[in-house]
Amino acid sequence: MKTNRRNFIQALGAGTAGVASGISLTSCQPAATAVAETAEEGQILFVGDDIAVAQTAYGKVRGLQLRDIYQFRGIPYGADTGGKNRFMPPQKPDAWEAVRPAVWWGNTAPQIMENRYANVWASYADHWNYDDVSEDCLKLNVWTPALADGGKRPVMVWFHGGGYTNGNAIEQDGYMGENLSRKGNVVFVSINHRLGPIGFSDLSGAGGEKYRHSGNVGALDMVASLEWVRDNIAQFGGDPGNVTIMGQSGGGAKVCTLAAMPAASGLVHKVVPLSGSTTGALDPANSQKLGGYILKEAGLQPSEIDKLQEMPWQEYLALAYRAQEAYVKEGGEGGFRGGFRPVADGLHIPAGTFYSEAGGVSSEVPMLICSTFEEWAMSRTDPELEQITADAAREMLKERAGFRGGLGEKAPEVYDAYASVFPEAKPIELMCLIASNRKAVVETANAKSVQQAPVYTAWFGWQPPMFNNRMRAFHCLDICFWFYNTDLMLTHTGGGARPRQLSEKMSDALLQFMKTGDPNTPGLPQWPAYTPEKGEVMILDDACSVAEDPDREARAMLP
Repeated sequence: MKTNRRNFIQALGAGTAGVASGISLTSCQPAATAVAETAEEGQILFVGDDIAVAQTAYGKVRGLQLRDIYQFRGIPYGADTGGKNRFMPPQKPDAWEAVRPAVWWGNTAPQIMENRYANVWASYADHWNYDDVSEDCLKLNVWTPALADGGKRPVMVWFHGGGYTNGNAIEQDGYMGENLSRKGNVVFVSINHRLGPIGFSDLSGAGGEKYRHSGNVGALDMVASLEWVRDNIAQFGGDPGNVTIMGQSGGGAKVCTLAAMPAASGLVHKVVPLSGSTTGALDPANSQKLGGYILKEAGLQPSEIDKLQEMPWQEYLALAYRAQEAYVKEGGEGGFRGGFRPVADGLHIPAGTFYSEAGGVSSEVPMLICSTFEEWAMSRTDPELEQITADAAREMLKERAGFRGGLGEKAPEVYDAYASVFPEAKPIELMCLIASNRKAVVETANAKSVQQAPVYTAWFGWQPPMFNNRMRAFHCLDICFWFYNTDLMLTHTGGGARPRQLSEKMSDALLQFMKTGDPNTPGLPQWPAYTPEKGEVMILDDACSVAEDPDREARAMLP
């Protein structure tokens, strides 16, 4: 927002009864470390027969060494998921004898690729990275400072966004693990897994025992990737006993789901969801109904269900999405509440609210949750919205309020509640805050707080000085700050010292959390663990501060 952020937080606190006394406006101190400005001298990329060779359980892989960090791209952690393996749990990859090249990214999981780059501004700003697409997609990438040296380095495993239907492990430049690996002496892993109808078509209602796992094979892929980490990461200098899983948007929901899966118990030691979280999975009654619509759309009887494994994946995706459209038209749930995503089958994923048992799965696993102030920065490419009036904003929010549709007749009441808490915000800013509300973050933090491990929450408010200052703290922006990639993801940050200073602090906090389960570092104010009573949250911006649930009263008005 154009309003000074310090004044914004002060006004926010003053407008929230009973909260102002809990806001600390202690500025972040300059980070102890600084980016070296010295020029590189000599060769920085090394590739050769005896360079960057690592042993895995299935054979040796040869990667590359870039700026002293080893990179391995496209290592198989599972077999091809096509043909007879479609809708089935992941299988182990076949072993190989010759040293396998691992110098290019693995295939992107099947998804709709038509018009992927059609929006030129989105393509520019997010700098999408896509390559080959196939069902042979169970691949992962590794960045590490050393190989098989017994270093027992903390391990980061990154799960990409895109809901459960889009994306890949290197979708944005900000996903790259080189800088965080070097800065923190950690191992960084990113994965691809099955998505959409290929990963989450629940055919168990019609297909019986053979297809009992079909609704969750994409989630089982994620577990398989963590099993690969457990069994192989020591050969890449990592500690299988200290693994942090982190994801953004749909990836945030993925890591929340993994943390609730019994099969992932012992494979996960810290959890970091960004701008996406969940406390439950899809009702199997709904997912099985959608599976029935798929058979109906295909014109198949239950006895012919195996034919779905034989058609090309492009044809199957088109068929499955037609079935989903028909299902929703006839009263089934769609959008965020339905569709192709993990299923609470009671076998792999529990029913009910995740983390509801004090001593249950992941009870000893700390969590750090972050969202951004303006996940949905709707005016970035629409300058006219900067001048929208309060009345027009109330009307617009009735029909559209972010990713989940409109607020209906409750929109004016919600708008006025946010306006009272954020008195310096103009109508477009209030619209962004409402559309980007923290309701899911707080629900997840509250659920997790019943367990013994601490929960920490953050709210990212830094805004890039581009698009005439209309980008705001948008969805995906904070990723490159956590991973120390602000000078790599230039289309999000503009680069330079200002974003780098905040990135120093955030990446230090993340690295400390990976190592200890506590994000507190000298560069930030004291970061208290979250409690439902106070709602403690770290505000991340040029000046960082701690607040106590500053938007509670406004958020309470949301439907």
